[in-house]
Amino acid sequence: MMKNLIRMATLPLLAVAATACSSNESEQPWIVDRFDDIKVIRYEVPGFESLPLEQKELIYYLAEAAKCGRDILFDQNCAINLPVRRTLETIYTHFEGDRTTAEWKALEKYLKKVWFANGIHHHYSNDKFVPEFTEEYLLSVIETIDESAFGDLNSLRGEVCRAIFDPTLYPTKLNQKAGDDLLLTSSSNYYNGVTQAEAERFYARMAAADKGNPTPISYGLNSQLTKDQSGKIVERVWHLGGMYGEAIEQIVYWLEKAASVAVEPQKTTINHLIEYYKTGDLKLFDAYNIAWVKDIESNVDFVNGFIEDYGDALGRKASWEANVNFKDTEACHRTEVISENAQWFEDNAPINPAYRKPEVKGVSAKVITVAMLGGDCYPATPIGINLPNADWIRRDHGSKSVTIDNITYAYDKAAQGNGFNEEFVLRAEDRERIAKYGKLADDLHTDLHECLGHGSGRLAEGVSPMALGSYSSTLEETRADLFGLYYIGDPKMVELGLVPSFDVAKAGYADYIMNGMMTQLSRIELGKNVEESHMRNRKLIAEWCYEQGKEQKVIEWVVEDGKRYLVVNDFEQLRALFGKMLYEIQRIKSEGDFEAGKALVEQYAVQVDPALHQEVRDRYFALNIEPYGGFVNPEYQLVEADGKVVDVKICYPANYTDQMLNYAANYSFLPNIN
Repeated sequence: MMKNLIRMATLPLLAVAATACSSNESEQPWIVDRFDDIKVIRYEVPGFESLPLEQKELIYYLAEAAKCGRDILFDQNCAINLPVRRTLETIYTHFEGDRTTAEWKALEKYLKKVWFANGIHHHYSNDKFVPEFTEEYLLSVIETIDESAFGDLNSLRGEVCRAIFDPTLYPTKLNQKAGDDLLLTSSSNYYNGVTQAEAERFYARMAAADKGNPTPISYGLNSQLTKDQSGKIVERVWHLGGMYGEAIEQIVYWLEKAASVAVEPQKTTINHLIEYYKTGDLKLFDAYNIAWVKDIESNVDFVNGFIEDYGDALGRKASWEANVNFKDTEACHRTEVISENAQWFEDNAPINPAYRKPEVKGVSAKVITVAMLGGDCYPATPIGINLPNADWIRRDHGSKSVTIDNITYAYDKAAQGNGFNEEFVLRAEDRERIAKYGKLADDLHTDLHECLGHGSGRLAEGVSPMALGSYSSTLEETRADLFGLYYIGDPKMVELGLVPSFDVAKAGYADYIMNGMMTQLSRIELGKNVEESHMRNRKLIAEWCYEQGKEQKVIEWVVEDGKRYLVVNDFEQLRALFGKMLYEIQRIKSEGDFEAGKALVEQYAVQVDPALHQEVRDRYFALNIEPYGGFVNPEYQLVEADGKVVDVKICYPANYTDQMLNYAANYSFLPNIN
């Protein structure tokens, strides 16, 4: 098996046993670990063994590249994350004392949470974790371990302890509270000593200098904004030889291996990405995206790079993520039908005709089987992806969308028999429809959201894609969700053979409204408001539709046996409300109406009713189910004979801790402080 090129000498080596692994899928449980509010699930990769050898080998190399950027995300999320993680990992692998005490169990749980969240802040709420062990206990454990095990971490022990135990230090990864300086009050590492006003002026000057350019680069996407010794604001670009260069060198190494076995046009696409990583030139990133979106024939596909900007309060800096996948040929039928009819959906969208695309270009969609998750896709992952994000590339070249079927299947299997619907869905007919059509409704909504929703509509002349500022992510997700919700109930879906009847929409609508107004509150700590963009989006839609249809009781609160339930009384009218809201959200985006967008989000998407919040959490946690789920990756091994690769074997680990320690030992390349 080929070895990684570099191992950072500054990192303490971890003694890690080989991960327990079996190629027999039936021997492994779906849920492999449970802690705090999280369940860790095993996903399968059906069809991998039947792929041609060259595709298996390509997946192997792309999967290695997907694991090599893990440290980047940790550091992006907070500058102290790597020292905290590595200190705790060193303790975990070297401590020889009593591992049965309550404090040790609490330390172990904290470490598992740090792994899952890629840092010391919750992956959804963005709040810093509160340790259930004391600083005195942590230091007493450290004292039992030889100092040499910690290496350079010894000098960072004070900072690590303060990061873990001081509630005023790094309190939230991402602050979106109106009126605050969103950069100085966020703990993410995208900006260093730069105020919100300074950052906005810095990028406004760049945009002004490029005004009128029909193909602008995504300014600031791949850099940290900081100040040099003279106080001048500068960018530290993430590229080979620059910030994060040590990890990027590893990513490039494996991408070059992938390019060596790829065929055209994918070979050229991968080489564009390699050149971008080597230089940090965002024009080359655009060239990569254009080549990637045009390649709709390759069976194996991937995402790798600085992609999504949800973690930046200004919606500009991108987190590192990776995903390796191949087509689920049988399941692709529904996305192919949707893609083929993209122009019809655009022409009939309930929005101002001036903001419709007169010609929908290059829309492609497919259902995929994911083979490896990395960075901001791991352990928690999206179930659908629509890329690229640049509006002008979408306009001129189109977009590519995927729905990840083996992930939704794993979620579905892990949730069977947990009692959720019996507790929160009042009417038997709704429960029956959700049981029968719920997964189909979810899959179709994801298809429509990713394939058409994000790619629909257009900006008015001269409107900047950044006009909605810190509200852009929430409003964009709202727009795409509304597109999917509206069309899932359209008679066209029956005509196209994608659904048997409007009952599929009824299942999806009942579940969506319940989640948006009620059950997603189980994911938020008591006393907190909604911060995460996707959660805000769902609450915004559900609460707005409830308010708009209140007189007609389109959606109704019902109390039975002292418990509150949400009931949709008029599904057709609810669909009309989705269309009405989509009209306004598209107007806000197309016109760059910041104030109107802000007003909607602040009124409907943020505040939480404390009494309802308490009730939802009490009922939810009484079921002994976790509100969050993530995954362990499969593992791959090259089989070689006479110096040639003759096969690639896959197996399925069943131990979350072993996989995390394996990644720490073999895929950690950055220094402690970057």
